[in-house]
Amino acid sequence: MGKTEEYRAAILAQPDLRQYLLDNSNLPGPRGNLELAHVAAAAAPSSLLVEWSNLNAAAAPINTPVEFLTFCGVLGQGRLYLEGDALALERIKKAASDSRWRTREGGATALQIIGKNDMQPLFIFLPVLANGNPLEQRCAVAAICEPALLKEASAAQFALELLDKITHSFSRNPDRKSEGFIALKKGLGYGWSVAVAASLESGKQMMEKWLQFDDKDIRWVMQENLKKNRLIRLEGAWVDKWGK
Repeated sequence: MGKTEEYRAAILAQPDLRQYLLDNSNLPGPRGNLELAHVAAAAAPSSLLVEWSNLNAAAAPINTPVEFLTFCGVLGQGRLYLEGDALALERIKKAASDSRWRTREGGATALQIIGKNDMQPLFIFLPVLANGNPLEQRCAVAAICEPALLKEASAAQFALELLDKITHSFSRNPDRKSEGFIALKKGLGYGWSVAVAASLESGKQMMEKWLQFDDKDIRWVMQENLKKNRLIRLEGAWVDKWGK
C-alpha cells in the first residue's frame, strides 16, 4: 500500500479527523504534508472543508498545524466546485488574497484541480482574478501556468493572453514594495516560460514585446523566464539572443 492509500484509509477510519491532520501536518516546518493534504481535500466531508477554509490567520496562524487545516479546506474547494458547490469559487477567491502564503497556494492548486477536469470554468473565472488585486492576479498566474493544463492550443493561447493582461497591469502598479506586487513579480518570473513553452511562436512574439519594455521590474521578470530550462531546451538560440 502506497502513502496515498495509507492516508486515505487512515482518514476514512479516523474518529477525530481534525486531530489526525494536526498531528500529521509536518508544521511548523518548511514543508507541510502535501500528500496528506491532497488526500484530505479529496476525502474529507464537505462541511469540514468549508469550515476549515474559513479559518482566518488569527484562528490558524501561519506555519502552524491549524493552518494546515485551512490549506486542506481551501484545496478541497476544487473538489467541491466539481461536485456542484458554486460558492467554492468565492472561497478560492478569498484565499487568493490571504496573508498566509500556503493558503494562497491552496487556492491556486484548487483551481488546477478544477482545470484538470474542465478548463471552461477557468476560462471564465481567471479573468475575474486578473482584474483584481496583485495577489488575486498572482493566483491566476500560478493556476494557469501548469503544463498539464496547457496541452490544448486554446488553453495555451488563453494563458498567454491572461499573462499579457496581468503583466500590463503589473507594469502600471505604483506600489512596488507591497507584498502583493512582490508575490506577483515572482509568479510572473516563471509563469511566462510555462505559457511560451506551450505555444512557442505566439508566445515568443508576445514575450518579445515585454523584453523590449523599459521598466526594471518587467526586465527582471522576463530575464528570469529566459533562465528557465524549459525555454532553453526548446529555443536555446532565441534565449541567447534575448538574454542578458
